[in-house]
Amino acid sequence: KKLFYLVFYCLLLLKKACYHYFLYVVVALMFAYMICLYMDAEGLQSATLQLQLTSECFRAQRNSCVHSARNQKLLRDLGFIDESFKLLRFLLHNLHLGIDAIFEPLRCGIQFLGNLGVGNPSCQDDIWKLSFPDVFLQLLSVADDKVVNYTSMVLHTCLDEAKVEDLSKPQNIALALKVMELCRTHPDVDWTVLIATQHFLKSAALVESMYSQMGHQERVTLLELLQAQLKEEEFEGCGIPPSVARFLAGSFQTGCGAVLSLATGSSSDNEEALTVISLLDVLCEMTSDHKQFMFLQDQPDLLVNTVVLLQQVHAIGKASKNIFSPAQNFSSFSGGSDSSPHSPVISFKAHLVRLIGNLCHCNTNNQNKVWIFRSVEVRN
Repeated sequence: KKLFYLVFYCLLLLKKACYHYFLYVVVALMFAYMICLYMDAEGLQSATLQLQLTSECFRAQRNSCVHSARNQKLLRDLGFIDESFKLLRFLLHNLHLGIDAIFEPLRCGIQFLGNLGVGNPSCQDDIWKLSFPDVFLQLLSVADDKVVNYTSMVLHTCLDEAKVEDLSKPQNIALALKVMELCRTHPDVDWTVLIATQHFLKSAALVESMYSQMGHQERVTLLELLQAQLKEEEFEGCGIPPSVARFLAGSFQTGCGAVLSLATGSSSDNEEALTVISLLDVLCEMTSDHKQFMFLQDQPDLLVNTVVLLQQVHAIGKASKNIFSPAQNFSSFSGGSDSSPHSPVISFKAHLVRLIGNLCHCNTNNQNKVWIFRSVEVRN
């Protein structure tokens, strides 16, 4: 109880210069107290008051550095970042005990670090050094939506071009993959989407590294974010490097044949086929009035592979009744009883034609290639 009163006495000193020193002492003492006395389930079950005090300390720190560069500097200079991470690691280490009271100080501690880092590169660098990649990865894996949301906020705050490049290294790629997984499984968490669109998609090295290690569901999520970014940003403002477009075009050429497996009605290859469809959608968008990507018109064999795929899809659709036939029935693909009008393979042939048209736009050489193939005509 004495410790409890001490904390609230410190909170009353919020506007005084000595407040930060008192609070620092409280946090340091609490950390030592909890480490020494509460290392098992029984001890932590009786530590509810201490966990509440930890939350209050973090709340006071969090609030004190909002719109205050002076307080941010003071908190950093007094060693709050290091002490806070010691507490967070302690809490993370004991999450397996299943004590609900642990989550509140964990959330408040993450929020404090987020506010401490806003607009302060020095704090951002310190937070990054103490949390990257393992602590970030652990926090993003916690089964608590608020912890995941607040951690995503801190990660977004700390990221810059150099740190994004660090993420692309093999030993760190798991963190980037976790963010992309959360984009798919937690679409309501805006911070992960912002991390992907504002940082990840602007790094060719990271996109290629992630894509090569992703499952097909995560690849589709990545491609959907790419397409949304292309649609939202005008012309050269999307920030996606040309090398990303070149990589995706190569991936489409390598794997485009997977879409033909949909004609058999088998669901085993559906995910790979959906990836091909998403790649096609992105390439169509990239070659539609985005001047920085029009070099794809000269991508070796991209036009030829697209025309050949169109021929194959058309021939398979005519040979028997399947998903590519003019009288399309998507029920077997969707697993439902209706015709699945929202199936991603609807108008697939039209998208192939669109890409061919984009690749031929104002390009006489490609136009002549298509004329030689004499295969653009597709009958319904």
